Amino acid sequence: MAPPNEQIVLLTDGAASLLAAKTATSILRYRGENVVGVLDRSRAGQTTNQAFGVGGDTPIIASLSDAPDATTLTIGIAPPGGRVPDEWRPILIEAAQRGMKLVSGLHDFLCDDEEIAAAAKASGAVIHDVRRNRERDLAKAVGVRDDCLRILTVGQDCSIGKMLTALELTKGLKDRGVDAKFIATGQTGIMIEGDGCPVDCVVSDFVNGAVEKQILANQHHEVLVVEGQATISHPAYSCVSAGLLHGSTPHGMVMVYEVGRENVHGVDHVPLQPLPKLIAAYETLAALRMPSKVIAIAMNSRNVSEEEAAVERERVRAELGLPVADPLRHGVGELVDAIEALRAEVIAPAEAAQ
Repeated sequence: MAPPNEQIVLLTDGAASLLAAKTATSILRYRGENVVGVLDRSRAGQTTNQAFGVGGDTPIIASLSDAPDATTLTIGIAPPGGRVPDEWRPILIEAAQRGMKLVSGLHDFLCDDEEIAAAAKASGAVIHDVRRNRERDLAKAVGVRDDCLRILTVGQDCSIGKMLTALELTKGLKDRGVDAKFIATGQTGIMIEGDGCPVDCVVSDFVNGAVEKQILANQHHEVLVVEGQATISHPAYSCVSAGLLHGSTPHGMVMVYEVGRENVHGVDHVPLQPLPKLIAAYETLAALRMPSKVIAIAMNSRNVSEEEAAVERERVRAELGLPVADPLRHGVGELVDAIEALRAEVIAPAEAAQ
């Protein structure tokens, strides 16, 4: 886990949208007590709540000098391709010269940048490239404990709320006294949880095995909630989604979708697959390893009104016959009910057979 006294500055300088700054907004939401500021010269003087709708009165600052006690600089964006913006290099070098820990979830590793690495070496600063890994484990299908329920969040698209849903489900289960563990599979989730595996930066042959290793290491918990990535229908990222599905062998899945989104994020000419078709595909693909069903729907209704969200919720409930809720707008009670019902169905017979 991350140090409880860590003082973080999040770097989002020039990020044009909430989606681009999703790493920052997620850390503000789930580790806000550690964030002392967000460095974004275009919004300096605002609060993060004004700019991003989360984080309360956390200030947006114009330079590292505005947060002299900060210990860590964390890159707060997740851009396509994962490259470090050229205009950020002076800020990163300055942070390294100050001896601050540098945390990056980008595909461009800071430790491979000669100038940044030299500044860090001179000051003794630590560079943590979250996506850097040497996973080389093949999935062995070794079998997992029958008394550990596994839930995977899956999605209609990428950047749609699978991590947030998994975190909220984990919290909802814990609030009911269940020993639940969030399994992070992306850079932001790892920054929040303090452990996990960045599956989109694992060599493709080893994705299943890397995920399986996370399951085996954490199956002493009662429920594992695994963070999903992308979707099996995405034209670019489907391989990661399939590997995650087969590596985690979930007992059940929670499908996440966004109200009003019609086309694939980043591939605007490709329409999204309808939820019934995609659910059937997920269940068929999962069954090649282990039978699994979608047990609930998490809807992202951020772009519609309260009234529109209520109408959409009832429409999808009627169409799919499943519990439906927006984790932020409605809470996750209905979704956690579905997990607990599945747990009673799956775990009780297994325990009785022992």
